[in-house]
Amino acid sequence: MILVVGSTGYLGSAVTKKLAAAGKPVTALVRDSSSEKARALQAAGAKLVTGDLKDRASLEKALQGVDTVICTASSTLSRREGDSLETVDGKGVQTLIDVAERKGARRFIYVSFSRNIAADFPLGKFKRAAEKRLESSKLDYTILLPSYFADVWLTPAVGFDVAGGKVRIYGDGKAKGSYVTVEDVAKAVVACVGNPKASRKAIPVGGARAYSQLEAVELVERATGKKLEREHMTGDQIKAARAGASDPMQASFLALFDALAHGDVVPLDWTATLGVQPSSLEDWVKGAFRVRSNDIM
Repeated sequence: MILVVGSTGYLGSAVTKKLAAAGKPVTALVRDSSSEKARALQAAGAKLVTGDLKDRASLEKALQGVDTVICTASSTLSRREGDSLETVDGKGVQTLIDVAERKGARRFIYVSFSRNIAADFPLGKFKRAAEKRLESSKLDYTILLPSYFADVWLTPAVGFDVAGGKVRIYGDGKAKGSYVTVEDVAKAVVACVGNPKASRKAIPVGGARAYSQLEAVELVERATGKKLEREHMTGDQIKAARAGASDPMQASFLALFDALAHGDVVPLDWTATLGVQPSSLEDWVKGAFRVRSNDIM
């Protein structure tokens, strides 16, 4: 049995549905089995079990008979009361690893983020701690280290507001990064299941080729026919904002902005290990930002 923790998130949902479509026995850990997202997973063929990373007892119950744990959970996009980097990405994931060991799970697949992003910040601290915990465990682990998700970093959530005609560039926008899609990372996760090539490894994951932020903007402009205003947040501005940040989530995103400004190029070695060929960012942009010609004015 495979248990997906974080199953109602962008990545976890895609992973759960792919496993179910492949006929794998998959259970989704959900906090509310009556929610629309949970029902969609059930309709796709997944079983549901109620639980919460902040509730050890619920994890003890959920991991009964589980062979493989997949953890895509993070509080970065959560709006639930009680969720925080400390309670979810920190204590929650550490508890999950501990329970998985105690309950006799064999495999643990954990989604972290690129180790090229090496600054000291709250999210990074918790993610790296989970990685170290797995590497010192008896579990047969795989740690995936994806670069920046196009599905997040080319959206208004981080200032990439195509509908509003303005995009924020971090730094000078010239450093290249291996933007990767949620779909391709989901394929990578599924490819780790039962794959001896992925055993006890930390695997960087990135897109088919690296693009700078400015090149990504140009791809979107071509796809939409819209000219976008570029608004820069300079390196000095990011540095000053980080120095004054007291909220852990804000501090974490500022650190990620800074890392994006410096670039994150991921080699394609992972594709041979996992047998996954990532889609091109250009193709993803065309699909995500397609606008009918009569809408472009």
